[in-house]
Amino acid sequence: MSSIKQFQVTFDCAEPVRVGRFWCDVLGYVPPPPPEGFGTWDEFDRSLPPEQRGSAFACVDPSGAGPRLFFQRVPEDKVVKNRLHLDVRVGTGLVGDERLAALEAECARLVPLGAVRVRLLPADGQEESCIVMQDVEGNEFCLD
Repeated sequence: MSSIKQFQVTFDCAEPVRVGRFWCDVLGYVPPPPPEGFGTWDEFDRSLPPEQRGSAFACVDPSGAGPRLFFQRVPEDKVVKNRLHLDVRVGTGLVGDERLAALEAECARLVPLGAVRVRLLPADGQEESCIVMQDVEGNEFCLD
């Protein structure tokens, strides 16, 4: 019998701090404490060689329940659909109009943060409604 493993979700992106702060706002996550010897992450970042500054960002669930998110700068642009995406679970247990209202309310909260609404996938008799969105760099995610 295997034990449950902890994991982190890693995003390749052009602007790790910008994308990471967006996801902090979406999920209520926070940056972890800076490395020992540094008062802030900005102080740590300034200690790096210029080409490494702003190259990474992390955030964690303050309750400890969710996975750590890590954002790393990569040289190439995003050119195709994600093979993996996050489902932000805001409608769990809700159906019909009540579910749609919860999804729309969360969508309205996220758009001013930089999210883009892509489309509504309406309930089809097997699956409930969800809203497909993109984060500040175009990575797809769903409000589910």
